[in-house]
Amino acid sequence: MSSAPVSRPLQRSAAKAAVGSVAASRIAREDPAAVRWLLTGLALLVVGVLVVVPVANVFWQAFRGGLGAYWRAIAGDPDTLAAIRLTLTVAPIAVAANTIFGLAAAWTIARFRFPGRAFLTSLIDLPFSVSPVVAGLSLVLLFGLQGYLGPWLRAHGWKIIFATPGIVIATAFVTFPFVARELIPTMEALGDEEEMAAVSLGASGWQTFRRVTLPNVKWGLLYGLILCNARAMGEFGAVYVVSGRITGQTDTIPLRVEKLFQEYKTPESFAVASLLTMLALVTLVLKVFFEERRRRELADAARMESAAEEGGRP
Repeated sequence: MSSAPVSRPLQRSAAKAAVGSVAASRIAREDPAAVRWLLTGLALLVVGVLVVVPVANVFWQAFRGGLGAYWRAIAGDPDTLAAIRLTLTVAPIAVAANTIFGLAAAWTIARFRFPGRAFLTSLIDLPFSVSPVVAGLSLVLLFGLQGYLGPWLRAHGWKIIFATPGIVIATAFVTFPFVARELIPTMEALGDEEEMAAVSLGASGWQTFRRVTLPNVKWGLLYGLILCNARAMGEFGAVYVVSGRITGQTDTIPLRVEKLFQEYKTPESFAVASLLTMLALVTLVLKVFFEERRRRELADAARMESAAEEGGRP
């Protein structure tokens, strides 16, 4: 069984977007050259001051002592290595959990109409509006020794707060919306025509998901994953509250950067911070790549549909 890479509703949306882009470009070219250059210069100035200069300063400070000092600051410090290992443990778990939830939530919201649907959508956006520090404090009040579940957890020998499970929960909470919010509009635009056709042809639920739904939403899913992973590795506020900041045990990379800076180990703190900066740059490159691939796929699908419609006309 095979399926088209993009459904017709999304193809029509891509065609409309392409027409709108052409019209916008034509209007932009009609503006005076001085206005275009002024706005472009202001945009570059703001980006340079707020983004380029800080990023360049991070790498300059990190490598100021040479590659040897940079390597010793990262690989020669066991506490820093422990923070890196913990981050590389927590982030994949949180991303995997949010991927499963995001797919389930997007499928439910896009395919069904039920009481409380708008409320569920609002709950998904909740981590965007709640301070991470407040979220971490809520977890402490819930799972801490003096919290609602603290005595029961202690009686059964489970430790959540000031341990890896608490860091995973806090990270999963702050990255909760990313995958779901990327998939919900994509699935709503796709519609369920192809899935219904697959089911009518005898495909099972898993076959329909694997061979129809997943290929259609793959770019939105990958886009959500890279954003979720970047936020998971860089989360500070919620993890700061629930981790206890135990050196060598519950420090993540952002917490380690802050601790090194407070200890006046500036070169070491910038060296560790450069790891997160590199992650941000890789995330940006992947974001642009996936957006371009998605745009080309939609444009190709729109052209194929347009050609098919013109060929079918008398």
